[in-house]
Amino acid sequence: ICVFCAVGGVQPQSETVWRQADRYNVPRIAFVNKMDRMGADFNACVAEIREKLKANPVCLQMPIGQAAEFSGVIDLLEMRGMRFDEGSEGRDVSEFEIPEDLKAAAQAARAELCEQAAEADEHLVDTYFENPELSADALRTSLRRSVIAGRLVPVLCGSSLRNKGVQPLLDAV
Repeated sequence: ICVFCAVGGVQPQSETVWRQADRYNVPRIAFVNKMDRMGADFNACVAEIREKLKANPVCLQMPIGQAAEFSGVIDLLEMRGMRFDEGSEGRDVSEFEIPEDLKAAAQAARAELCEQAAEADEHLVDTYFENPELSADALRTSLRRSVIAGRLVPVLCGSSLRNKGVQPLLDAV
């Protein structure tokens, strides 16, 4: 698991560790941490992973808000919102319908996820051309193959200090 700061992005020590993982063909998953800090920018961090590390990041989640407004994530595989209860230190997760103002962005992000998964996995290409709206199970199977082969890096987000997004990260591993 490679942890990146939502504010600082890809830092020099991350680049060193990434190159070493490349050398030994270690599959990776990325976690954009500190989404609740001022200056957090999920999309900028994902762009840095692509540019600085020459990786192929694929977002499995998108944040609901950033900095002080960070309140949860949208699971792009299952297309549902997730909130992490502060009282239970994030252990209790509530699922809900994606808010109307985020539906279009979530649908666009899921379409991009499906396209990236199909591009990286020849087993999924035919299915994708028949119906670009891939099932969550088909995506999971394809993503697993592509991650192990080093063609994709799944990206999730949250705030580890408040245990927000940690459970979905562990499930993704």
